[in-house]
Amino acid sequence: MFMAAVDQTLLATATPAIAATLGGLRDTSWIAVGYLLAAATIVPVYGRLGDLRGRRNVLLSALGVFAFGSAACAAAQSLPQLVAARVLQGLGGGGLMVLSQALIGELVPPRERPRFQGYFATVFTAASIGGPVLGGIVVSHTSWRWLFVANLPLAAFAAWRLLQLPRGLAHAGAPPGADLPGHVLFAIGAVSALFWFTSVGHRFSLASAASAALVMTAVVALGALYWHEQRHASPFLPVDLLRERTIGLSSVVVLLFAACLFAVIFFLPIYLQLGHRVSAQYAGLLLLPVTGGMVTAAVTSSQILRRTGRPRWIPVIGLSAAASALFLLGVLPDHMALVIALGFLCGLGFGCVMPTIQVTIQTVAGRERLGVAVALNGLARSTGGAAGAALFGAVVFALIPGVDRANVLHGAEVEVIVRAFHRAFIVAAAVAALAAYVASRMPDTALWERQGIS
Repeated sequence: MFMAAVDQTLLATATPAIAATLGGLRDTSWIAVGYLLAAATIVPVYGRLGDLRGRRNVLLSALGVFAFGSAACAAAQSLPQLVAARVLQGLGGGGLMVLSQALIGELVPPRERPRFQGYFATVFTAASIGGPVLGGIVVSHTSWRWLFVANLPLAAFAAWRLLQLPRGLAHAGAPPGADLPGHVLFAIGAVSALFWFTSVGHRFSLASAASAALVMTAVVALGALYWHEQRHASPFLPVDLLRERTIGLSSVVVLLFAACLFAVIFFLPIYLQLGHRVSAQYAGLLLLPVTGGMVTAAVTSSQILRRTGRPRWIPVIGLSAAASALFLLGVLPDHMALVIALGFLCGLGFGCVMPTIQVTIQTVAGRERLGVAVALNGLARSTGGAAGAALFGAVVFALIPGVDRANVLHGAEVEVIVRAFHRAFIVAAAVAALAAYVASRMPDTALWERQGIS
């Protein structure tokens, strides 16, 4: 899980350095989007294969794909090659995440899961925010390519440890059959929509034929996906689970939450480097308050849920706090101490979400649907992260006129850059507020009986 999570954000502080080497600053959001979209598309496949073949062996296969993708990233000679290699890496990384989560659901009884999810949330959070810190340190002292080379010994170590685990159970009753058309329709719809978000206004105008074609492709593909999934015996997108109010609303919350989280993780270091002219290493270190807030809230909220068994209001409070912090980042005067304080508050808010939602989805779905439910949660997180990175990047670069490697990295007006990022923070605050509202509409159910403090 550490490798999968850290590679979602590792290149945040390295992005300006990558643009200086490979070019194409405006399109560098696809370094994150490509990885997250690939993970989103493949996550349900891993969930189903884990149910059918046993999770340990499938996890080992995913680790091999991830390591091969890391080597390809290190060897990339252009931005398109790097994005393609990131897609390959994401096809492995999606399996690392979902199968790690599913193993906890398989091996640990429901009441104890919040404690373990707290551990996992801490690792995920530390990796997600620690990625930019590590990336900043590496690119300040050596080439960004070492960020990918370092994955190879880590993957070897992880494979050795995985081989010490039991093989896991294969469930013969799991529904067979891959939904290849569903995967293809999802990929076409998601890529078309996100490419439109990141390209309209500079590659083509809003009223152009290319813009209309992309919008039409996205609408038709996603509409066909919904129609197809309702009729497929083993759907890529489990529509029956989404019809259950708790699981459906939880998935929407995760999607919106991930959009805000990955927008902040990927673009805050870029904002600090371009708007405040700090080094990559220092920009990464300035994310540590966000990390501290998320880890603190993840552990605390997991303990509260374990004792009360009532998940509903924990993400509502957290997302409301995150929305407030993002809004204040967008409207208050630009000051480094303020960025640090609001980053900590934002981290506190975000840290309340994933442990609570993961346990809720796993418990409501039940053991027989565990793999599909965890895969759905991973699909929502990866899709939301890709959409958030694409949308936030589109807003920022649309507000910076004539953006290119030369004038942004070597002399664009700081005031214009800061104003663009502030408006994008307000957009992210609106998304977080919407997530808080959706979370408040979840049924107020008890997952287990309240227990006393021990």
